[in-house]
Amino acid sequence: MMVVMPAWSRRWSGESLVRLLALLLALGLLVVGLLFPLAAMLVKSVQDRAGDFVGLANFARYLQTPALAGSIVNSLTIALTSTAVVVGLAFLCAYGLTRTCMPGKRLFRMLAILPILAPSLLPAISLVYLFGNQGWFREVLMGESIYGPIGIVMGLSFWIFPHALMILVTALSNSDARLYEAAEALGTPKWRSFLTITLPGARYGLISCGFVAFTLAITDFGVPKIIGGQFSVLATDVYRQVVGQQNFQMGAVVSVILLLPALLSFVVDRWIQRRQVAQLSARAVPWQPSPSPLRDGTFAAICYGVGAVILLVIGTAIYASLVQFWPYNLSLTFKHYAFEALAGDGWTSWGNSLKLAFLVATIGTLAIFFNAWLIEKSQGYRPLRQGLHFLAMLPMAVPGMVLGLAYIFFFNQAGNPLNWIYGTLIILVLNTLVHFYTVCHLTSVTALKQLDPEFEAVGASLKVPFWTTFRRVTLPVSLPAVLDISVYLFVNAMTTVSAVVFLYTSDTRLASVAVMHLDEAGYFASAAAMAVLIFFTSLGVKLAHAAISHLLLTRAQRWRQAG
Repeated sequence: MMVVMPAWSRRWSGESLVRLLALLLALGLLVVGLLFPLAAMLVKSVQDRAGDFVGLANFARYLQTPALAGSIVNSLTIALTSTAVVVGLAFLCAYGLTRTCMPGKRLFRMLAILPILAPSLLPAISLVYLFGNQGWFREVLMGESIYGPIGIVMGLSFWIFPHALMILVTALSNSDARLYEAAEALGTPKWRSFLTITLPGARYGLISCGFVAFTLAITDFGVPKIIGGQFSVLATDVYRQVVGQQNFQMGAVVSVILLLPALLSFVVDRWIQRRQVAQLSARAVPWQPSPSPLRDGTFAAICYGVGAVILLVIGTAIYASLVQFWPYNLSLTFKHYAFEALAGDGWTSWGNSLKLAFLVATIGTLAIFFNAWLIEKSQGYRPLRQGLHFLAMLPMAVPGMVLGLAYIFFFNQAGNPLNWIYGTLIILVLNTLVHFYTVCHLTSVTALKQLDPEFEAVGASLKVPFWTTFRRVTLPVSLPAVLDISVYLFVNAMTTVSAVVFLYTSDTRLASVAVMHLDEAGYFASAAAMAVLIFFTSLGVKLAHAAISHLLLTRAQRWRQAG
């Protein structure tokens, strides 16, 4: 007896096939953009220049070279010191924002986010102008040079601070007022309440903040490249081995070593987050700070002091880009924005960065959000969805320089059918998208988890294709998160250096790379000008994003407003 399936059943079988193909394409994107390049890099690290297998001989040679092996100790020292400084300052400022009644909280939040809008090269350039041989505050260092560990720690602290602050503000925002009321009723001193309630409640945020700061510090290339001097770290070793000596095997070895601490911190951080338990119950009472003039004034002074430093660093870069010749001729001029050292290609580099940022923001936002939707809202294909989620989390553990070098080993092979994208803007788009994939994926998943599964169930019962439900329901409702993802990708594509430093050509040189080249050529004011140009471009996009988000929430999505 022949059973004839109804038309709608056949259609839904077709839609199931479309979901499967979409999952496979999403999986293929991360396999080709992440796993294959990393595998090619690992293979290169155990080969000699002729391509023969030598096992761990390259690693042994690296560790037996004192100058190179010392970079491991230097990197760990710098990363640990920067982490301690950043986490300490960020905790004080986050405490002031969440646990006090200090005035001007909105203003400080705006100031604190500014370092994210600039490449890490900008604070390094500003520190040279402030504390270098001709700097305004060179005496503050008491004879020590800014070129070395002092400058690197200062530059990294400036650049990492906003990332740490956002994590700790979230960690300190949720607290149960009943715990503090009980402590006060029992006559518990304020300092003891802090040690037994506040710190334990924020411990997971503090640990996560520490791992994030450590990873960013040990993998950053921009700050040590500009202000490191003769003080070598792993990131600059990779650059010197590849660009300076054309020793790709040793560059692969250093990349593997650089990958290990970043991967370890990522794994430990994820393990700790799995152990995290809810800090607020359904009966919790939100805690509200009460005014305290001494406490509020103290934390206001700390926060405003940090804000003043941020303005000083950014303002110094802007001023340095406008003066004729620091510090001898301080008359103002725009000549440094002509970028003479780049033979007129300075503005072309900026245009290339705009193209890259626009493509990454447009393609990346749609691809990442749709992939997250496939993971979160699809039924069946559980192994595929779990594998895709695992791969989506991995880019956070891969330093930009490691990923960029891995792309050379994989895409530059003559037998690779994707070899044609090497040296084009396409490989820069793919590299940047994969590099910043994880944060956008987590943002998408968080937004999608807030949507009731009934949306998809109702659509299926009405025989509405899943792509129609996605286009007309899921995407519009999640539009604020989508806008956040797009501006995140745009700003990071504008400011990234380490991820693209090995992949650009003369036709695809980016503004962030141009900053490095101008500094190497001795055109320090032009380097500052290009860094400032990147900063104001990112700032303009961020302001436009804020205006669009406000318009969206107040007009296009009035249903989000209370009442």
